Amino acid sequence: MKIAQEIRAGNVIMHGKDPMIVLRTEYSRGGRGAATVRMKLKGLLGNIGTEVVFKADDKMDQIILDHKECTYSYFADPMYVFMDADYNQYEVEAENMGDALNYLEDNMAVEVVFYEGKAISVELPTSVEREISWTEPAVKGDTSGKVLKPAKIATGFEVAVPLFVSQGDRIEIDTRTGEYRKRV
Repeated sequence: MKIAQEIRAGNVIMHGKDPMIVLRTEYSRGGRGAATVRMKLKGLLGNIGTEVVFKADDKMDQIILDHKECTYSYFADPMYVFMDADYNQYEVEAENMGDALNYLEDNMAVEVVFYEGKAISVELPTSVEREISWTEPAVKGDTSGKVLKPAKIATGFEVAVPLFVSQGDRIEIDTRTGEYRKRV
C-alpha cells in the first residue's frame, strides 16, 4: 500500500475494481493543511479516462505489471500478435496499442505488458530507426533558424524533420514524443 502523494506518473493503481495507469499527478496544499492529489487516470483494460482527487494520505494498492520481450508477428483484425523466444503467441487488442501503431513493423522487438496473465499493451524502445518514404524537397534560402518540414515513414506517420533530410534517408525517432532525433 502506498499513500496518494507517493504515486507518480506511470504507476499503476487499483481504483475501484479496475487497474488504472496514472498519466499525471498534481499535488496541492489547502488552506488548513488539507493536502490533496489530483490524478489523471486511464483504465488499462477499458481505455476509459478519468480525473480523481484524493486526500494526500489516502492509501491505495500499487500494481506491479509483468513485462516480457517479444517480437511483432502479424495483424489479425482486431488483434496484434506478438511472439516470445519460446514461440508463445500473445494477442493485444488494436485499441490498447496506442501510439505504438505509428512505429510498428514486422519482427520488431517490443515489451508486452501483462496484467494477471493477460497481454494488455505494448511498450516500445525509446527510439527507433525508420526510412523516410516521402518528404518535400528543401526550398533554397529558407534557412533562418530551426526550420522543419513534414516527412512520412512507411506506416504513414508524419514526423517534422530538418530541411537537409531527404526521401530515402534513415532517421532516428523518439517514440515517447514522436520527434526527430538525428539522421542515421
